Amino acid sequence: MNYVRTSMLLAGMTALFMGVGYMVGGEAGMLIALVIAIGMNGFAYWNSDKVVLRMYGARQIERGDAPGFYGIVEQLAQKAELPMPKVYLMENDQPNAFATGRNPENAAVAATTGLMRILSHEEIAGVMAHELAHVKNRDTLIMTITATIAGAISMLANFAMFAGMFGGGNRNNPLGIVGVVLVALLAPFAAMLVQMAISRTREYAADRLGAEISGHPLWLASALEKLEQGAQQIDNDAAEQNPATAHMFIVNPLHAHSVDSLFSTHPNTANRVGRLREMAGAAAPAAGPWG
Repeated sequence: MNYVRTSMLLAGMTALFMGVGYMVGGEAGMLIALVIAIGMNGFAYWNSDKVVLRMYGARQIERGDAPGFYGIVEQLAQKAELPMPKVYLMENDQPNAFATGRNPENAAVAATTGLMRILSHEEIAGVMAHELAHVKNRDTLIMTITATIAGAISMLANFAMFAGMFGGGNRNNPLGIVGVVLVALLAPFAAMLVQMAISRTREYAADRLGAEISGHPLWLASALEKLEQGAQQIDNDAAEQNPATAHMFIVNPLHAHSVDSLFSTHPNTANRVGRLREMAGAAAPAAGPWG
């Protein structure tokens, strides 16, 4: 059901993008918008992981660089029956992590140095199991496409506003120039709402599967509480400059600007922790990689 809902939301976002194109340039504008969407998603499919990792200054590590961290990912990947992903560290004081890549064979997981400092061995395992769950569910591709279309909608909406202000746009639409301006103002907010819905659906699913992979739901629950507190207190400048990527992180990295709190891409952390604690109470923890 989650995948059906996600597919419907992605279709809705694509339709919104084409609708903005129609308001700006009529049927030709709608066709151009569709071509742009296909082109941007093709680029994102092949290059999104490289772009995002470079954006956050992530450096790839091997076993000798951080044997404890690398070993955690390796053991969890084996338990999840996944190929070993590339492992990255980000020099960032905000405790956070994300996964990226177009499929499990081309996946990468990244954690900040801030996360490594404040979490225990078990809590790090809980977080990385969550990220590997995103890889196993192929959420990384879904989230990248969502971010790409959302960014394209914002770009096209800005063009629509420019066209409306100077008398351009598609005069065949029912609301004329007023319609162009309304679309320019409302489309980015609609895109954010769809992006939020997709991200929240996938986060709950990754929490559940991640807890199953590690065998200890409370490891992730404890980590989420610490990450939430740390992310609220420490800035992540790269994320603030690229808010369309915020939904990729395990907890919301945005807080430095007042507008950040208006549209949260993540479920409420307390609700996530509550669900994990219910999982822990429903059955005895399975034997994880560390007993």
